[in-house]
Amino acid sequence: MSDIVILKAMLKDLAIVPLVEHPYDANKKQLKLTELNSPVKYSVTIDGIQDDNTVIAIKADELPLSNAMFNGTKGECKRADFILVINDGKRKFILFIELKSKKTTVSSPQHIIQQLKGAKCIIRYCREIGIEFWGEQNFLDGYEERYIFITDISIPKRETRYKNSPTHDRPDRMLKISSPNHLQINQLIGSQ
Repeated sequence: MSDIVILKAMLKDLAIVPLVEHPYDANKKQLKLTELNSPVKYSVTIDGIQDDNTVIAIKADELPLSNAMFNGTKGECKRADFILVINDGKRKFILFIELKSKKTTVSSPQHIIQQLKGAKCIIRYCREIGIEFWGEQNFLDGYEERYIFITDISIPKRETRYKNSPTHDRPDRMLKISSPNHLQINQLIGSQ
C-alpha cells in the first residue's frame, strides 16, 4: 500500500484538503490551500499535480492542539498551516507550508520557524503510527523535506517572486514566496 493511501485511510477527511479539477487541463489537478483560522479568508492555488494518488495535503493547523499536553514555552505547540506529502513513484517530498495574508501580520522569523518545526513533528508522529499500527516499516521513509513561507497573499497579485536561498530543506532556510500569482508544485519542491 502506498504512503498516500495509508495517510488517507489514517486521517479523518476534515484533516485533508481535497484536490480539485484543473480548469484548463483534464489530466492534472489543483490544490487550493485556504487559511480559515484568520479574520480574513485567503487562499493559494498550486498547479502541476498529477492525481489523487500522488499527493495528500494535510491541514496541520486543524489538528487537535498539543497545548493540552505541552506547556508551549519553546514553541512546541505551534504548527504550520499545511503539510503536503508527494510520492509519484519517482520523487518523494514532504512540504511544510505556512501562509500569511500580508507582511503586517505579526510573526517573527522565529515564530515561523517554530510553526514549520511543529508541522514536522506531526509528520513524525504519523510515521510512527504507520510503523507501529499499520505494520509498514518503511512508512514515510526516504522523503526529502521542504519548508515554505508564503506571504502577502491578500494583496493584488503580480508575478510570483521567490527569495533565492539554498535548498529549503530546513526551517531556518525556508523558501519565501511573496504575492503569489501562480504556483507550480515543481517550483515548491525545487525542481523547475
